[in-house]
Amino acid sequence: MHKITLPSEEIPRKWYNITPDLPVEMPAPKNSEEGGNLENLPKLFSKGVLEQEMSQDRWIKIPKEVRKVYKMIGRPSPLFRAKRLEEMLDTPAKIYYKREDYSPTGSHKLNTAIAQAYYAKKDGAERLCTETGAGQWGTALSLACSMLDMDCTVYMVRISFNQKPFRKTIMQLYGGEVIPSPSDQTTFGKKMLKEDPNHPGSLGIAISEAVEDALNNENAYYSLGSVLNHVLLHQSVIGLETQKQLNIAGETPDVMVGCVGGGSNFAGAIAPFIKEHIDGKINCKFLAAEPESCPTLTQGKYAYDFGDTAGMTPLLKMYTLGHDFVPSSVHAGGLRYHGMAPQLSLLVNQGIVEGRAINQKDTFQSGVDFAKAEGVVPAPETTHALKVAMDEARECKKTGEEKTIVVSFSGHGMLDLKGYDDFLNGKIV
Repeated sequence: MHKITLPSEEIPRKWYNITPDLPVEMPAPKNSEEGGNLENLPKLFSKGVLEQEMSQDRWIKIPKEVRKVYKMIGRPSPLFRAKRLEEMLDTPAKIYYKREDYSPTGSHKLNTAIAQAYYAKKDGAERLCTETGAGQWGTALSLACSMLDMDCTVYMVRISFNQKPFRKTIMQLYGGEVIPSPSDQTTFGKKMLKEDPNHPGSLGIAISEAVEDALNNENAYYSLGSVLNHVLLHQSVIGLETQKQLNIAGETPDVMVGCVGGGSNFAGAIAPFIKEHIDGKINCKFLAAEPESCPTLTQGKYAYDFGDTAGMTPLLKMYTLGHDFVPSSVHAGGLRYHGMAPQLSLLVNQGIVEGRAINQKDTFQSGVDFAKAEGVVPAPETTHALKVAMDEARECKKTGEEKTIVVSFSGHGMLDLKGYDDFLNGKIV
């Protein structure tokens, strides 16, 4: 079976919250004497989102208005068998990939953007402020705000703003205001520019600017595209659909792979399977692929840290490279974040999820190989997951094992061709 689809009636009716099923209790966020304060959260987030962030309920109903938009954007997304890739690798492994690139904005990010915009609108907010790296999250939130007649301000990491100009164009088409970060629009942005007028920016800095903007404007909320519990909750639709599709195919996953920057697409894809793994119903290896240039899971510390560079957020227990860490200017802009989602960090700390750090040149080669085999151009972020999946498939060739490998195909790379052009012309080492 090459393509497995589900009818629109099979869109999940509830999000799955992994919090009550984690192997140990997740450390709670804390206040900081340096500025980050839990009391600021109601000023930043809608009531609905905050309730979900702190919820211990295993299942949370998806509002019918949100499910209606999920249907409009093409959920459920299809699951494909990568048969030509299997042939190219000459492997006995079976490789499946969940096509989140099918959404109008080309990635998984709409799953949470729609939900966050819905709850903010319900609270009476007129505008959402956010950050974006590669531009996929900013694009998704711009469209979600447009659908709900809200304004959207996006602080885009400066290096990505320069590398990916058409991401900016799409956000503007959807009505989003796009500002390169660090910017002269906020106090913290001005501070960063004063220290370095050519600062490439980082997700941590862009988060600081968006948070500052929201705190200083009563009609605005802040919106985050990854890391926090409610974001991973919304992305669980990926894993819930994949469960049904693998059942149709008669498959049980042996390996599940996804790329991680903050962790939302990967965590959403694996969450329902993590519960099955903990309950002893399946025996699966969960692999989180990250850049060597930003090795949060493989070289970071499991400690309390700020989610942003300025230290305006509460402290979160997570794997972190330090909130002042500035990654190199790799093309996988969506993976250039110093920290990792607390839920996912806990699973890594408990040995249930394993991090894998991948070289940029190797990821682009994997993207080229995948495009030749399957005809789909993956985003630079997604190529990290494909590299790890292909390595696992090659290992199966050595051992003769017929494993089932499932990849969260988080987004397409049709707006990231500059990176591929650099790779094909030998400019990436």
